[in-house]
Amino acid sequence: MPTESTPSTAPRPLKLAAAVVAAEGLVLAVLGIAEAITIDSDRIRMGVTTAVFLGLYGGALVFVARGLYRLSTWSRGPAVFAQLIQLGVAWSFWGDSTSVVSVVLAIAAVVVLVAIFQKVSMEALADDPTKDRPVL
Repeated sequence: MPTESTPSTAPRPLKLAAAVVAAEGLVLAVLGIAEAITIDSDRIRMGVTTAVFLGLYGGALVFVARGLYRLSTWSRGPAVFAQLIQLGVAWSFWGDSTSVVSVVLAIAAVVVLVAIFQKVSMEALADDPTKDRPVL
């Protein structure tokens, strides 16, 4: 049976990062559901692919957040990569009425990145093959 750290051993910054990543994932999943509900017959392909993408991406982020919370080393890379993508998305929203969205996305990404790169978080996610087994 694979060994796995108990969730209570995660340091506070990593728990914060996991919570923010999970919230991002849930928001994306909800946006995917909203897109699926509002698909117009004129843009059926675009609507379906967008809904599927948002749902899968949101689900993946929730899975990564679970990995962070359980101190799985594999989860660090996808979490950092997702936040870097989010910073680019935030930049694209900058201007006029979408500036608030831009700021929210950027703040969430920076919070996660700072939390993951804290010394205590890096030590908790140090490569240890005995504990790095994702459990589905």
